[in-house]
Amino acid sequence: MTTDRVGSPAELAGLLDRHAYLCDDGLATACFLALRMGRPLFLEGEAGVGKTELAKTLARGLGAPLIRLQCYEGLDASQALYDWDFPRQLLHLRAAEAAGVHDVSRLEGELYDRRFLLARPLLRALETSPSVLLVDELDRADDEFEAFLLEVLSDFTITVPELGTIRAERPPVVVVTSNRTREVHDALKRRCLYHWLEHPTFDREVAIIRRRLPGAAERLAGQVARAAQRMRETDLLKPPGVAETLDWTEALVALGVRELDPGTAAVTLGAVLKYREDQQRVLGGLEALLNGG
Repeated sequence: MTTDRVGSPAELAGLLDRHAYLCDDGLATACFLALRMGRPLFLEGEAGVGKTELAKTLARGLGAPLIRLQCYEGLDASQALYDWDFPRQLLHLRAAEAAGVHDVSRLEGELYDRRFLLARPLLRALETSPSVLLVDELDRADDEFEAFLLEVLSDFTITVPELGTIRAERPPVVVVTSNRTREVHDALKRRCLYHWLEHPTFDREVAIIRRRLPGAAERLAGQVARAAQRMRETDLLKPPGVAETLDWTEALVALGVRELDPGTAAVTLGAVLKYREDQQRVLGGLEALLNGG
């Protein structure tokens, strides 16, 4: 399915649902408008609420390759855009010399041929049509890279000095995510459509568990979702997201558990809480957490 064949937010929500991603009306509308208007979708929210998974599911639903740029401190343009394959260029140069080629202009032209260009995620996304470009955790990158990304997303063109300008035949669907460890500049946000992802409601979280892990008993899914909801109301270093809820449920299903009790919860907490301090805080009140006391 192409982006222009998605006729409404409800149709898009149905498409995502067929690939086991349940979204609310707000997210479906924001995603639909991003597709229809050709604008990047900027998703913010706590880790584990489904930002990255939305991009993956959207790519599956549209039948387009997912091209992911994972951001980190120190990421620069060459790592995100393109680089020259120096070992291959050197081999070509030695082969030309061995063959007796001494035309310097010809050698220079051959060394900077497109076949020696290593396309990094941004260039691959521009050259792949259709595609879904996921710029993941932009808040981890530096301000300089953010400014560079804004320039690329403004017109979807890249200039390689040795080759000229490369323009996307059809701009990729772009999803940018942030866990808000720092504020992303307004200039980039203005280029995008924005949506904040909340943790799901209890009923939606149960539905997500049941959809993604059909082997989980209904009662178990409800107990895990309720416990996760209560953990998020506790002062934890890292409250569990949907990803951790699914991990916990999957671990319990692997153990053959159909109903959660304090003992089983205690020995499987590592699937849902990834900090020792959080586990210690929760262990003291597991029975109340599970029973609502």
